[in-house]
Amino acid sequence: MLIAGFPAGAFQTNCYLVAPAAGEECVIVDPGQDAVEGVDDLLREHRLKPVAVLLTHGHLDHVWSVAPVCGARDVPAWIHPEDRHLLSDPAAGWSPTSSQLFGGITLSEPDDVKELSDGATLELAGLEFTVAHTPGHTRGSVSFRLPEDEIMFSGDLLFAGSIGRSDLPGGDYPTILRSLATTCLPLPDETVVLPGHGPQTTIGRERATNPYLREAAPHAGPSRGI
Repeated sequence: MLIAGFPAGAFQTNCYLVAPAAGEECVIVDPGQDAVEGVDDLLREHRLKPVAVLLTHGHLDHVWSVAPVCGARDVPAWIHPEDRHLLSDPAAGWSPTSSQLFGGITLSEPDDVKELSDGATLELAGLEFTVAHTPGHTRGSVSFRLPEDEIMFSGDLLFAGSIGRSDLPGGDYPTILRSLATTCLPLPDETVVLPGHGPQTTIGRERATNPYLREAAPHAGPSRGI
């Protein structure tokens, strides 16, 4: 398994390239602001051929470069239908005040957009991703898991020591707590979490130290990590 990544742009949004090994096909997760050069560098370095872009949600800092990345390589982008409108209307995902900062930005959908559904399995680049709909940060937020490797791309659902904000349009705090409870807490402690921002962590570490997971715990089912 090869996972290479970098923090993109002013938002320092983690963009990941995922492949079975160097020299093979890969999937790109969340190409954010000014991510094209970083993606191209990693593709060359590891001799990778992208076959798809996966988007954890539609916020500008995660989708900024999706159209040029997809267009340059003629690959589809996958996003949940609840967030698809944000691909061409990024200001809709921000508060009125912050939307003014991005009012001059024009984005468009890639030529090929495919919609994600909860519980779906995507077989891409020789890997099997499972999709979980995890609303609360946005209505269409999702996480992607590689169950055989115990890896989770959490987007802005779960960070090391924190969670994504829920005060922007489409966000809701009780909803994100339910997503944490149903999606994160049942996972084994050794599951590696690769978040949308900040360093990687594990479910076990967050279960023990993250106050938001503790708050979510009463809503969770039995844990497989204990």
